[in-house]
Amino acid sequence: MIRLVILAIVAGGSFVFNAFQGSVDNPEKEKVIQNTVLTVLEQAHFSPADLTDEFSSRAFDDFINALDGRKRFFTQDDIASLEVHRLQLDDQANQGSLDFFESTIEIFDRRLSQVGDMYKEMLADPIDFTAIEEIELDPDKREYPTDEQELRDTWRKYLKYDVLNQLESKIASQEKRSETDGEKSKEIKTTAQLEIEARDDVKEKFDEWFKNMGKLKRSDRFEVYLNTFSHLFDPHSDYYNPKERQDFDIGMSGKLEGIGARLRSEGDLTMVASIVPGGPAWTQGDIEVNDYILSVTQQNEETVDIFGMRLDDVVSMIRGDKGTIVTLAIQKKDGTVIQVEIERDVVNIEDSFARSAIIDLEGKAENIGYIHLPKFYSSFEAPNEGNSCAVDVAEEIEKLKTNKVNGIILDLRNNGGGSLKDVVDMSGLFIEDGPIVQVKPRDRKAFVYKDDDAEVKYNGPLVVLINSFSASASEILAAAMQDYDRAIVVGTQSFGKGTVQRFIDLDRAVRGTSEHKPLGAVKVTMQKFYRIDGGSTQLRGVTPDIELPDRYSLIDVGEREYPYALDWTEIAGLEYNQDVFNIDAAQKVYLKAQSSKRLSTNPDFQLIQEQAKWLKENREQTSYALNLDQFIAQVDAQEAEAEQFKVIMDEAIAEMSIKTLPEDEEAINFDETTKGRSENWVSVRSKDIYIQEAMSIIGDLIAATSYTNVNSDPDTNE
Repeated sequence: MIRLVILAIVAGGSFVFNAFQGSVDNPEKEKVIQNTVLTVLEQAHFSPADLTDEFSSRAFDDFINALDGRKRFFTQDDIASLEVHRLQLDDQANQGSLDFFESTIEIFDRRLSQVGDMYKEMLADPIDFTAIEEIELDPDKREYPTDEQELRDTWRKYLKYDVLNQLESKIASQEKRSETDGEKSKEIKTTAQLEIEARDDVKEKFDEWFKNMGKLKRSDRFEVYLNTFSHLFDPHSDYYNPKERQDFDIGMSGKLEGIGARLRSEGDLTMVASIVPGGPAWTQGDIEVNDYILSVTQQNEETVDIFGMRLDDVVSMIRGDKGTIVTLAIQKKDGTVIQVEIERDVVNIEDSFARSAIIDLEGKAENIGYIHLPKFYSSFEAPNEGNSCAVDVAEEIEKLKTNKVNGIILDLRNNGGGSLKDVVDMSGLFIEDGPIVQVKPRDRKAFVYKDDDAEVKYNGPLVVLINSFSASASEILAAAMQDYDRAIVVGTQSFGKGTVQRFIDLDRAVRGTSEHKPLGAVKVTMQKFYRIDGGSTQLRGVTPDIELPDRYSLIDVGEREYPYALDWTEIAGLEYNQDVFNIDAAQKVYLKAQSSKRLSTNPDFQLIQEQAKWLKENREQTSYALNLDQFIAQVDAQEAEAEQFKVIMDEAIAEMSIKTLPEDEEAINFDETTKGRSENWVSVRSKDIYIQEAMSIIGDLIAATSYTNVNSDPDTNE
């Protein structure tokens, strides 16, 4: 259904890997962390914020918004009672005081408990949907409830809206079934019966949500408070507790040490959501998806019952170093309980890695290599031992050269960035040598990251695909290829993140206080990067050589959405050139004109432009009727409008064929799971009209440059 959701409950998933000493509720430790984080930010940040009364006022509003952004708990009276702190947060931070934090969470927890009783009472009786009234879902368009009476009415409307959502869905599903089931239509339930079911569903959802809220620790909220301060410096400076820092490293490396299972919470139980093919749990064989984990036993330690435990705490217990043993009590689907002993090992998260295929587009381009890179991953802690996306992409290029491809499309869409070293190395695969990006610290001249290797891994036609979620390292590569005239950049305006972050270990930043360690780390924006022509991608991003319609084109997305994003700036450009494969201005004009002609007659791209307009209008529609008939009419109208867009990228493109590489077949066919995932990966791309247009563009590029593939022997492509 096309509507806003007022309250989402997400079943969290976490991979199971190394153990750590978790956060604890410790006010003295919090004061040490707060003081250290702010000191590090002031000393190391590229553009440090001044801790003034204005800073304090912003932090005041932002923390309240972080706790209750939808204005469902605090009242105006509550906020008025906190106003005494508004201009004192900078002073409290300097004094090591947490007075505002303490007062705010005390009020919030009291309101949470109050509403926790209120919703049960409100959902106990049938709801009248005949009254004519509305609810405004956009918190920016309304104020906090003035007092407890208005807070109660706010929740009455929220619950009514949520039940109305469920009721409309049940009515629509029943009508659809009655149309298709014929005789079974006699079993239709009344609206009153469906209303009871809808209320039960909503109560069950809120029961789960309030239970999860009850599991939040003081330390969880303290970290929100701390990041309220760090985000006033810029949106990418964050405090990470020890576990979060470890999760970040794993996400960037694409590998972990553990049992290779993703977990999620189901009520008070922990369930196995998925198993990583080839990982220890997969190899051991006794654990299956939807099994429950009842207890955890470390080697030579006591068994711990995990019933009702937070998912993060369960994950931290199951984590451990390669070669260590953990024993899990597993409840199977038939109710039996078995003990499963697993030796932890390194697990590769293959979905994070570069992979390639060969694509043909009938009548336009044949035997084109396609490389998909989901992130610029790297093992930061062990750069010579772990994964490197630059190394992996080089290997994919070699495989494509063996298959004598006529061109390569590098897909960086939705790639949020990552390793700066890897993006420099990867850019160097396509040029002889030269500067790739300029990186400027605070109050110092910019220094240049260069490709010093004169070898060219690939010297043919190149298209780089980007979109509004291509950020940071993706923008560095796209900008370098564009500045060198080495590739055609295709897609939509990129994200606009032109800043560089570094992790600072707080244990090393502060002496003494060993009783409070580990303190975690702070990710600090310490530098800005600039293109080799001197311009920044900060805020503005990379403008493609050929822009394609996008459904988000009329909505602000990316860095410019953040209120405290750093400004766009410019520095002196560098001298640079390459003599590998040059695309001149006239050729770019020609390629753009050819693409424009295709887009003007392509019904899918025309529809995407209509979808962009519809999304903008629908996003601005934030008020909903709470009368059943009016609500159904409103939803039906929205769904009727949305129906026309469901055909976009819904079917495989007949003229385009995608095949995986012969060199990958053995790994793909290792088992049914990996085979199925590969088939799905190909299937998604076979419907992708952006890849189709990139194929047409690279076909035009080959024709415009009279490129001839001389790489019958892959070793000659240097």
